[in-house]
Amino acid sequence: MEADQQFLETIVKSIVNNPDDVKIERKVDEMGVLLTLSVNPQDMGSIIGREGSTAKAIRTLLRIIGAKNNARVNLKIEEPEGSQKAQQNNASEEQKNKDIDDVVEDLKL
Repeated sequence: MEADQQFLETIVKSIVNNPDDVKIERKVDEMGVLLTLSVNPQDMGSIIGREGSTAKAIRTLLRIIGAKNNARVNLKIEEPEGSQKAQQNNASEEQKNKDIDDVVEDLKL
């Protein structure tokens, strides 16, 4: 296991409530290293953090490790079905659609 992947695994497993569900896939291509992170849907909020602050911090640390090893490291966080973020996005989209419908109805009057 590479240093960047091992670092990510250590950090994420210490943050989440379901460390056994953490999966990290590592791909290397001409663009650099891509680490794809999958976690339990209940742990998505912990990984993303408030306004993405935790995810941003993890990405910054991975870039530092990559720079030390002369590699460009990027992190992709897979959003699992049933995650709290997905549910919030759906509710937000429904609210937007409702607001638009209300405006259209008001214009008809």
